Formats: sequence, structure tokens, C-alpha cells
Amino acid sequence: MAQDSDRLTTAVVPGAAEMFLYDTNADLPDDLELTSTYTSLMTKHYYGHVLKEEIAAKRAKVDEVLALPKSVRISDGVGTYTRDGDSNGTLAITAGGDASNGGSNGALVAVPSSSGRAEDNTVKSLLPSRERMIKPKWHAPWKLYRVLSGHQGWVRAVDVEPENQWFATGGADRLIKIWDLASGSLKLSLTGHISAVRAVKISTRHPYLFSGGEDKQVKCWDLEYNKVVRHYHGHLSAVQALDLHPTLDVLVTSARDSTARVWDMRTKAQIYCLTGHTNTVASVVCQEVNPQIITGSHDSTVRLWDLASGKSVCTLTHHKKSVRALAIHPTLHMFGSASPDSIRQWRCPNGDLSGQLMGHNTVINALAINEDGVTVSGGDNGTMHFYDWNSRFNFQKLHPPAQPGSIDSERGIFALTFDKSGTRLISADADKSIKMFKEDPDATEETHPVLWRPELLSKHRH
Repeated sequence: MAQDSDRLTTAVVPGAAEMFLYDTNADLPDDLELTSTYTSLMTKHYYGHVLKEEIAAKRAKVDEVLALPKSVRISDGVGTYTRDGDSNGTLAITAGGDASNGGSNGALVAVPSSSGRAEDNTVKSLLPSRERMIKPKWHAPWKLYRVLSGHQGWVRAVDVEPENQWFATGGADRLIKIWDLASGSLKLSLTGHISAVRAVKISTRHPYLFSGGEDKQVKCWDLEYNKVVRHYHGHLSAVQALDLHPTLDVLVTSARDSTARVWDMRTKAQIYCLTGHTNTVASVVCQEVNPQIITGSHDSTVRLWDLASGKSVCTLTHHKKSVRALAIHPTLHMFGSASPDSIRQWRCPNGDLSGQLMGHNTVINALAINEDGVTVSGGDNGTMHFYDWNSRFNFQKLHPPAQPGSIDSERGIFALTFDKSGTRLISADADKSIKMFKEDPDATEETHPVLWRPELLSKHRH
């Protein structure tokens, strides 16, 4: 009968038999989570005021220090420090003794402040300061004012001549076209390449135009006769970029064969073959101060080369994706590099990282900087981001409309350049057009204020 009762109880309520068989003399198992919660609550109840008092004391101490007068004595047990608010901004420090009369235990030392301004002569300058974001300079917004058509393929390169009268473009239709900068009219078409033209550069010292293409050829055009006068042979694959040294008769080209080559412009002789990159060298620029050559590659690195020795000075590995664009700052001894993860600012000649411009999250093919510090990046999706170089503030975003009949994949921007005055911007686009931009002349700081919120912006890790 008892066995039948046990079966019935188990069948009706699972686990009921174990409930009645529980040993009431045994201790209950510890609930670790409940114990931890109870301990935390009791600690806050009995000792929470201690933490509040400590925080309040620290705040009061800081407020007390900030409220001290310009002339103050501070003792830390090791020495006595006297802050004198004189006009030249000096800090008088004595290692013990009386700073007012230059006691026997230490001599009075005057240390100039970093800026020498009167408003810095407070104890606030003695406290550790947090890096603050620079207030951005106001720039007028840029707007599209002209669209030029004429190429039958993607426009891959653009450059403006030194006198600011005309500019040249190169495209996938194998043509180099010369345009009037003021009117936008087509002046001339040059034929000679048998594949897409990927780079054009106009010499500032000679009447020459240089071009490089996917046919592995690098050509020198005499603009007085509009014909090719020199060829530079050596690249084993498509030429991606080229640049001219500002003061030397040196031409530098980069290609898909993972090399950059340095040429004597006059004799066509190859001076150096710069090897070290492990993928396509997509961009190259020259800077005259050292002199140096800077290359960016699809292997995610930027390399600085000494032009005198032809050797790599340093390799910058901060980028995590392909570096497709480089730009030299026209007035500062700095340059910028662009990849899909960020646009980074570097100091020459050692490649010290200065900062980064964030927000343009796409494949960046082009980068340009003018003398006013306006930095523009052009992306594969047709977007343009405008930054203030010094403050790294993104003050404008543009998405110019593509030509009618173009598909979404033809909205990319392949090249950007400012004219010599820095007031006009020219873009070479995948929709077979050349677009021209200028600053809005009607814009003011009141109509287009800078939407700057420093408290919402945090410093990015480099």
C-alpha cells in the first residue's frame, strides 16, 4: 500500500517524494549571489558617507587652490614654492626656506611660464591640465558651381598649371584634356596613351606635363608643341601616381609593381628604384625641405624616403587599411595620409603622428589641402568631407549629385586639387565629369555658425 502511495504522489506532483524526505537537521546551502548583494547593501548603508566625504574633501581642496591669489606659497614637505604674479609671468621656486627673502636653505629661481601671459599667473597653471580641443576656425561652406563633361570614361587625375589659367585631366578614355579654368571650356585633347591615364602633373619650372597610365608608360609632354618628347621606361605594371620635386629636376612615379621609381627629368635615366612595399604603391608626394619622398601603399603603410640616399627613413604602420591618398600641407612642415579607417596628420621629416581626422568612413581616393587649412577628402561613394586642419573639425559634408544616367557605382571621386589661389576646388569623378566648387560668397559666421560642441568630443586613441 505504501509503495502504491509513493507511485501516486510521484505521478501527480513530480519531486514531491523528495520534498517529504528532506533532512530538516541539515544546514541550508549558501546562496553566493544573495550573500554578495546583502554585503554590498550593508556596506553602502554603514560606510557610504565615508566615500561621499572623501570626494567632497577633494573637490573643496581643488576649489581652495584655484581661489588662491596670484602670489601664493605652497609647501609639500620637501620644498616651498612661491607663485609671484608679476607682469612677465615668472614662477619663483625655492627648495625650502623663505622664498620672500631668499632664505639660507635655498636660492630663488625664476622659471618663465609657457606662454608668459598675465592671465596664466595663477595656481591653476600648476595643476595638471587636460588636453583641450582647439576651437575651429570658421570657414565658409563650399558649393558646386560648375560641371564639365567631355571624357568618355572615368576621370582619374587632375592638376592645375602654375599660372592658374588652365588645368589638365586624365581619364579612362586614354585622353588628357586641357580646360580653361575661368570659363570651363575645353581647349585641347592629347592622345598617346593606349590605356587609362591614372596620373597627370604639370611642372612649375618647365613647360612640361607628365602623365602615367595603366599601359606602364610615363610620358613627358612639351606644352609648346603639344607632343611627347620623353618616355620613362621601367615599371612592370600599371602606373598609379606621379609627382615632381618642387626645386629639383626629379620625377617620382609609383606603380602596381610595388615600387616607386625616381627619374632624372632631363636624361630619362632612372636614379633609384625604391623597394620595400609589399603591395601597390597608390600615391606618392615630394617635399622639398629635406628633401624627401613619401609613398602610400595598399599594404597599409606609409614610407618616408631620403632622396639623397634612396633609402627608407621610416615606415609608418598606423593605418590598418590601404593608403590611397597623400597630400603635403602648403605652409606647414606636415602631410596627411588617407585610408578608410582615418585621415592622419604627420610631421616631417621623421613621420611623427600629430593627429587624425575622423568621420569619413569610406574608401578615400583623394586628399587636398589649401593654405587656409581647409582639408578635403573624396570617397568612393561620392562624398566629400571638409575639415579644419588645425582643430581637426569636420565643418562640412557634401554629396554632389552624379551625372544623369550614371549608376551608383559611378559616384566615386578619384582625384581632388585646389587651384593656386586655394579658392576653387576641382574633382575628377567616376561619372565621367569634372566638378568645380567654390566658397559660398554670401555665407557669414551668423548665417552658417560653427556647430562645435567640445564637451561631446573625446580624444581618439592614435
